[in-house]
Amino acid sequence: MAAIIASRYAVEYPNITKELCGQTVSWLQQQRTEAVAKFAEQGFPTLHDEDWRYTNVSAIEKKLFTSALKIPTSQIDRNWLKSYQLKDAWSVVLIDGHFSSELSELGGLPEKVFVKSMANALETHPELLENYVNKAVNDNEHGFIAFNTAWFTDGLFVHVGAKQCLAKPIQVLHIVTQQDVLIATRTVIVLEQMAEAKIIETFVGMDGAYLSSTVSEVFVGQNADLTLYKTQFESEKAYHFSGSYVKQEQDARFTHHNYAFGGLLARSDIHTDLGQASECELNGLYLGIKRQHIDSHTRINHLKPHGISRELYKGVLDDRAKGVFQARVIVAEDAQKTDSQMNNRNLLLSSDAEADSKPQLEIYADDVKCGHGVTVGQLDDKSIFYLQSRCVDEETARNILTFAFANEMVDKIKIKELHDIVLEQVLSRFPQEGVNKEWL
Repeated sequence: MAAIIASRYAVEYPNITKELCGQTVSWLQQQRTEAVAKFAEQGFPTLHDEDWRYTNVSAIEKKLFTSALKIPTSQIDRNWLKSYQLKDAWSVVLIDGHFSSELSELGGLPEKVFVKSMANALETHPELLENYVNKAVNDNEHGFIAFNTAWFTDGLFVHVGAKQCLAKPIQVLHIVTQQDVLIATRTVIVLEQMAEAKIIETFVGMDGAYLSSTVSEVFVGQNADLTLYKTQFESEKAYHFSGSYVKQEQDARFTHHNYAFGGLLARSDIHTDLGQASECELNGLYLGIKRQHIDSHTRINHLKPHGISRELYKGVLDDRAKGVFQARVIVAEDAQKTDSQMNNRNLLLSSDAEADSKPQLEIYADDVKCGHGVTVGQLDDKSIFYLQSRCVDEETARNILTFAFANEMVDKIKIKELHDIVLEQVLSRFPQEGVNKEWL
């Protein structure tokens, strides 16, 4: 079945090639040709793939999503857009997978920092990009990677020069306005040695079904520090795949905060390779209601000695929602003195909700400190009783405890504007009775 559907996309591919960026870049055209062939051969991942055993994407395969056309910016509701756009940040806006210079705000960037659309960067810096595209990940990883390599229409290239420290974050808004379309973008982020930056990826869609696919390749140089936020508020009928694939050099620090609230079916990959004495922190919160399916897949490769990694993901699932957490920490033979901790905690608010958790440790070194923990359960009856004994009714007690469970992850956001947006999204998805926003 997958091969048949994949071939439908492959048949349509020649009709969209003129819409894709980098037409004159020979190395990219070669990569696209190979990616189309790879995708036609393997299709989208299936339940037979170990890393996808809990996530069935056959619904995507049943529909041929077509590439989104550019629309005039005059059709964009500016007030709606501003509700997600941070005021104190450089802003990049991608409308249906296409960069919008009118809506983006990039004035005042430091001299050794440039932020360009992928289409523009392929024209101005093709030789530089050749060093990064498909270098943090390759098309053999799974079908969505090959699909993205072949189909991406635009994206972003961020290059922060050595010793540059950005005074404010860069926000990348992926906005979807059309139905039954395919949105595919590619992002490359490079921090040279001793650079520091904060980047926020925000995914928002209007009502309707569509397929959103984005791949980010991230390179954190020696002693550089990158904090990457991902907030996903897609349409409740949308299909979403995103992957962030990271290479960390010696003493590099990488922090990722992942907030997955939207989409009918959503999958997020975060994979990172740690160099010597580099540090990695992965935090995540996924909220599922109705029939949502939210899948979080992480992989931390400790390749060199003295690496440190911390991971904490929390899920709150109601109705018939399903949450998936698959995490793998690999400690190579040479990675002595590794210190790694992984935890996943799930709160089920309904007897029909489901949480599938699969933590894995692969340790090939003998001088390490590694551990993991998983919990799946409902609200603690003793805690509910305690609040009731303090004159709080049962429903309010449940709401307070649910919010407190999720809010630990929201409080990890140190950017005030972003914190408030995510908090509002959390409160909109679960009952608010008993939770006074003025206290937060």
